[in-house]
Amino acid sequence: MLTLSDFVNIDTEHIWLQLERDTQEEAWQFSQCHSNPIACYNAYLNRVCLSHLLNWFQERLTEESTLHAEVFPCEESLPSLLEIVNGTAIKVGEIRIVLVPTEILDIEELRVPQEWIDINSWAADYYISVQVNLDEDDDDSSMRLCGFTTHRQLKNQGRYNESDRTYSLPIEQLTENFTLLFATLGLHWQEQLPPTVTLSAVEAQNLLQTLSDTSVYSPRLRFDVPFAQWAALISNEQWRQQLYNQRLGEEKNTVSTAETSSPLNTEAVNSIPVDSPLKNVNLSQWFQQIFAAGWQSIDEVLNSQLGNLAFEFRSSSTAKKTGVNGVKLIDLGMQLGGQSLALMLALSQEADQKIGILVQVHPTGNEKYLPQNLKLLLLESNNILQQIQSRSRDSYIQLNRFKGLTGTSFSIKLILNDSSMIENFSI
Repeated sequence: MLTLSDFVNIDTEHIWLQLERDTQEEAWQFSQCHSNPIACYNAYLNRVCLSHLLNWFQERLTEESTLHAEVFPCEESLPSLLEIVNGTAIKVGEIRIVLVPTEILDIEELRVPQEWIDINSWAADYYISVQVNLDEDDDDSSMRLCGFTTHRQLKNQGRYNESDRTYSLPIEQLTENFTLLFATLGLHWQEQLPPTVTLSAVEAQNLLQTLSDTSVYSPRLRFDVPFAQWAALISNEQWRQQLYNQRLGEEKNTVSTAETSSPLNTEAVNSIPVDSPLKNVNLSQWFQQIFAAGWQSIDEVLNSQLGNLAFEFRSSSTAKKTGVNGVKLIDLGMQLGGQSLALMLALSQEADQKIGILVQVHPTGNEKYLPQNLKLLLLESNNILQQIQSRSRDSYIQLNRFKGLTGTSFSIKLILNDSSMIENFSI
């Protein structure tokens, strides 16, 4: 079997990147909250591509400028985006770059979903064709950057494919020298687009009812829905989030006409029964090292049950960026046979006056893995904002990092079979 070194020696014209196993496993974990296996795998492929190229861009930007590469529009939006479309985007200053992964070995063309081309708020300056080579048997998975093009070139020279609502460009027309991309980052390469049509709340409600049918794996290809209407629906962050949750069976079809987003940077979704109200844990007090009963600072955890775990959590790349970390042991009774779980929160004070929050759940003691089918949910006003479920050999699970304004309240809920617990927080 050819190794990455073999490919690099054979194909010297393209950039090859080694895929990290840990990053692949994390991408797989985050990709499981979708309505069908196709959407799950699409999310996995895109998250693998995004994670590695985000790091790759940042390494090169650090050498050449003060610009930073960030997920566009934000990390919290990825589940609702990857449920419906292939491709992810990053932003470098005011420039947007769309990454389009494929597993096709003999790539003949770059094929970009119409959403990334014809929606004003999604259109990018650059589009990169990425061939992802995943190998489950060893650690030699890799990624090849096949080349890039611009929005202007796709609109003027690309072929529109009505059958799958994509724009395509032959692979030989892509630019393979990525030095040119970095050299032209200050330029805008977007063609002028017509304004996005607007939808009334009633029209959006009707579309949500139609498109939430999970028997249709790809709602973007419902050709009885004109693309202009589809674009207007999904370019609205709130309506796209509602579509995502309805396709997961977690929300009734109700549409709000509010223009402002939730202070948690994601929209409130399906109402579910929760436990009796508990006293809120005031997270702002953590920055003064004041912890509610049952909670303690990670830095103070020295006992044998949590010592190594606390060290691993403090040492993680995300937790390093935080200002304060806290942990609480959770007992789900007979479901765990007396074994506890560790609920961990990492907080950081952001430049936009918000608090960044990372939530993880770990096993404790001698246990290496979490119990299978453990659910971790983020709630706001009894509505699910995020959820993830453990698999058979997960050493931990975590929610996508989110932000909240002072005064925001939210809850974290754990569910295992017939047992559950909820912890309420305020900022």
